Amino acid sequence: MNTRMRRAAVAIAASAMAVSLAACGSAAESGDKKDSGESAAKGDDIKVGLLLPENQTARYEKFDKPLIEKKVKELTNNKGEVVYANAKQDASLQNQQVDTMVTNKVDVLIVDAVDSKAIAGSVKKAKDAGIPVVAYDRLAEGPIDAYTSFDNVTVGKTQGEALLEALGDKAKDGQIVMMNGSSTDPNAAMFKEGAHSVLDGKVKVGREYDTKEWKPENANANMEGAISALGKDKIVGVYSANDGMAGGIITALKAAGIDDIPVTGQDAELAGVQRIVTGEQYMSVYKPYPQEANIAAEMAVLLAQGKSLDSIAKDKVDSPTTKGVAAVLVPVVSLTQENINDTVIKDGIYTVQEICTGKYKAACDKIGLK
Repeated sequence: MNTRMRRAAVAIAASAMAVSLAACGSAAESGDKKDSGESAAKGDDIKVGLLLPENQTARYEKFDKPLIEKKVKELTNNKGEVVYANAKQDASLQNQQVDTMVTNKVDVLIVDAVDSKAIAGSVKKAKDAGIPVVAYDRLAEGPIDAYTSFDNVTVGKTQGEALLEALGDKAKDGQIVMMNGSSTDPNAAMFKEGAHSVLDGKVKVGREYDTKEWKPENANANMEGAISALGKDKIVGVYSANDGMAGGIITALKAAGIDDIPVTGQDAELAGVQRIVTGEQYMSVYKPYPQEANIAAEMAVLLAQGKSLDSIAKDKVDSPTTKGVAAVLVPVVSLTQENINDTVIKDGIYTVQEICTGKYKAACDKIGLK
């Protein structure tokens, strides 16, 4: 497993470098070729609207926002401006934020939707106003122009494979609990699909939940219900779709006296990485945010300038409302104790000092994280 993970991490680094190199030259290489229906090409003095879905998950404020702002500045000779709003998990508020962006005449929108269906009308309003839309991280419905995210079915498969590996022979002995994400998030459905494709027939799913708003407290309550229904001695592992929920799940497990079963996660949040160090959480899915953010920024700048995405968007995806959307899907890697150094530390997401604070130092020393 250690060798496989290290190879995956090297592949991620190589992929990120390739995209970074492509990003440096693609805006110039694409010339003045315009997408059909777009207005005349603009210069570097553009306004990019950035709408992120919530602030409970650490990644959005810590990584996505500053990374996108930095890349937009780089691509526009420091002339481009990013106008930011966070919906705080409120779909209605996000629709209002789109209206405000349209009123303020931004040149392009990057939207990470709270609710992929509810945002469709607002996406159409933007398009009707001549504002192209990049769907970021989640595949928003409506007439979007571009999409970048991670391969979300593969995320679920990666989680499922890691859980089976951790369970070993125990997979036959008991039941697992599946804690999926929010039913309003299309990514959650893809994570679930990927996980089921690996887990079905290999382990019994005793209880399964779609967790409202991805909230840790809701995952905690669901886990308490699962423990009560199944019995603490019958649960051998937990599929958790992300790290935030894993924290709520682990709290419920501890309260019930269960502290030795594998729990999955996603996002490589600092708290999640620290739980992996101590062994409370088995794994997370590391998603190289710099790569995803850079791609979204480049897509936005090119669209705002009326240029083609052909130089960077090699894939096509279909949403329920729009077919053949130009897309870039970024690869992911399973993060465990064995490859923390080769992933989040190597890529500069965290330092050893940030991870190995006082209460985690002994655990860090034990696994050779120094």
